[in-house]
Amino acid sequence: MFPTPPDGLSVAELREFAHKAMEQSFGLLSEAGPEVAAIVDHRVPVDGGEITVRTYRPEGSGPFPAHLYIHGGGFWLGTLDHFDAQCRWNATLAGCVVASVDYRLAPEAKFPTPPEDCYTALRWLVDHAAELDVDAGRVSVGGASAGGDLAAAVALMARDRGGPRLVFQALEIPVTDLTMSQPSIDENGEGYVLTKNAIAQYTGYYLADPADATNPYASPLLADDLSGLPPALVFTAEYDPLRDEGEAYGRRLQDAGVPVLMRRWDGQFHGSQSMAAVIPAEAKEYREQLAAALRDAYAAIATS
Repeated sequence: MFPTPPDGLSVAELREFAHKAMEQSFGLLSEAGPEVAAIVDHRVPVDGGEITVRTYRPEGSGPFPAHLYIHGGGFWLGTLDHFDAQCRWNATLAGCVVASVDYRLAPEAKFPTPPEDCYTALRWLVDHAAELDVDAGRVSVGGASAGGDLAAAVALMARDRGGPRLVFQALEIPVTDLTMSQPSIDENGEGYVLTKNAIAQYTGYYLADPADATNPYASPLLADDLSGLPPALVFTAEYDPLRDEGEAYGRRLQDAGVPVLMRRWDGQFHGSQSMAAVIPAEAKEYREQLAAALRDAYAAIATS
C-alpha cells in the first residue's frame, strides 16, 4: 500500500517520505469530515518547549464535554492535519469539543516526552475549560494505535498524579506492550500494512533505553495495577499485529473492575476502519459506535 523509501535516508527524510505517502493514501481511501463551528490552534507550553493543541468546537451552545485526541503514527509520524477528519467526526457525532494534541515526535523526543506532552495538554484543557466553553467535569481521552498507547498512559498518569479526572478512555487499535511479546505480532506481522519490522523500528525510535519497554507509561499492559481508571472502549482489528495486546489490556481493565466495551472488528486490519472510500458502511459503523460510547460517558456524568 505504501511505497518503499530509498536507502540511506535520515529519520527526518524518512518522515517526510512517509508523510507524503500517508497524505496520498488518506486522500484516496478516506473522506473529509463534516464542517464544525470553529477550529482554533493554541500554543501550549510544555517542559522544554511548546506544542500545538487544535480545538474543534461543534455546533450548538456549551459548555460542551471535551475529548483529548492523541493521533497515531508509531510515535514518530503524524501531524494534526492527517487526523483532521477523525476530529471533525468526533466533535460532530459526540457533541464535544475535541482537543487534538501535536505532541513532540520520536526519535527527536523519546519516551517519556510524548506522554508527558499529552498529559500537559490534558491539564491545559481542564485549566482553560471556561474560555474553551468546556465542562471540566466531562473530559475524556482517546487515540488510535500509538495514540491509544499515549491515551492509556495519560489515563494512568491522571490517576497516579491526582487528576485531572477523566470520565472515559477510547483506545482504538492501541499499542499497549512495547516488549512485542503478544502472539498476534507474529501471526499478523506480515502482509497487513503494519508489520513486525515496523513495530520494532518505531519501538527503537521511541525508547531511549530498551528497559523502558516495561515502564507502564510506555506499556500500559504491564502496569501492576489498573484499578481506579476511567471506563474504556477498546477497539481491535482481526488482522492487526496489535490485536492481542489491545485485547489483553481490555481484559486486564475488566479484571481490575473497570467497565470496558471491547470489540474486535472482524475482517479488518490496522487502520482499515478509516478507509471510508473503500468500506463506507463499516467506517460509518465504527465512527458511530465510538461517538455513541463518548456520548454515553458524558451523559452518565451529566445525569449523575
